[in-house]
Amino acid sequence: MPDTSRPSDPGNRDKASDPNSQIRVRAAWLYYIEGMTQSDVAKSLGVNRIMITRLLSEAKRRGEVVIRIQSDLAPIAAMQKQLEDQFGLKQAIVAPFSDPAGDPTRVIAYAAGTYVSGIMRSNITVGVGWGRTLHAMLPFIEGRSLEGVRVVSLLGGIAQARRFNPAEFAWQFAELFDAEGYLISAPAIVDSPQTRHALLEHCGLDQILEMAENCDVALISCGGISSLTTSYRLGHVTEAERQSMIEAGAIGDVLYNFIDAEGEPVKNPVNDRAISMSMARLKRVREKVLISGGSEKVGTMLATLKSLRPSVLITDEMTGASLLEAVDNP
Repeated sequence: MPDTSRPSDPGNRDKASDPNSQIRVRAAWLYYIEGMTQSDVAKSLGVNRIMITRLLSEAKRRGEVVIRIQSDLAPIAAMQKQLEDQFGLKQAIVAPFSDPAGDPTRVIAYAAGTYVSGIMRSNITVGVGWGRTLHAMLPFIEGRSLEGVRVVSLLGGIAQARRFNPAEFAWQFAELFDAEGYLISAPAIVDSPQTRHALLEHCGLDQILEMAENCDVALISCGGISSLTTSYRLGHVTEAERQSMIEAGAIGDVLYNFIDAEGEPVKNPVNDRAISMSMARLKRVREKVLISGGSEKVGTMLATLKSLRPSVLITDEMTGASLLEAVDNP
């Protein structure tokens, strides 16, 4: 009679010596392929659920179960983890966006609106900045009535611009949650350092900034200085002033704090005239969420990440890749 036994195989001998191999593979099949719950698998195989948990863990450890994420979003998940590791973030949220020449504002706004909807709760104090991206976020926020919410604007207003006015944005944000709004009733940039000092010290505006410093979370954006971003389109900073700040080393701004590549305010008269939360005070806020993107902002975002060390970054796919590339190739 011919010998029909299988050739000797070390792997087969290992399995033969492992009494749990069959039940382990059957458990993995039922759970991962047929989609049963662990309780159903346990009932089907006549064992308890704790044993199924151990068998599934052992199957993965032995390489009998290999899980692959085939979704097109897998690279984005990997990028988020890279950003978190690189910049010490609690969370990075990257919106899918693959058009190098496009404007990522809307996709970032959608992601930010979803995030902000999730963190809002009763008795929270939220500091808010301003800009196109933050304004575009408003329609994507799920508003609801909450108790004891306070919304604090982090900078003064801009009289000639309604749509992107910091006060207007803060008010609309507060309305979404029936919150109390605290606005800075002064221009974002005044005519002199003396005027700034008088408004802060003698008109009670510094009390609002103190409240902002103790807020639970601050939602901020940043802007580049090399192109016509919001501040310059509105004519709030003249071209001559912009050029003088570039000469002083400014690469962009956060709340009208014009900063250098290290994220520190440059020595320039414009910084001495801004009525907004300073970088020093921003650093003391417990949770900071940086919501920004676009090729012209990469340098400013890097500086802001370095200086302010935000807890959360919300950006788009192209900007995320640029941030990582800039770190790898300084």
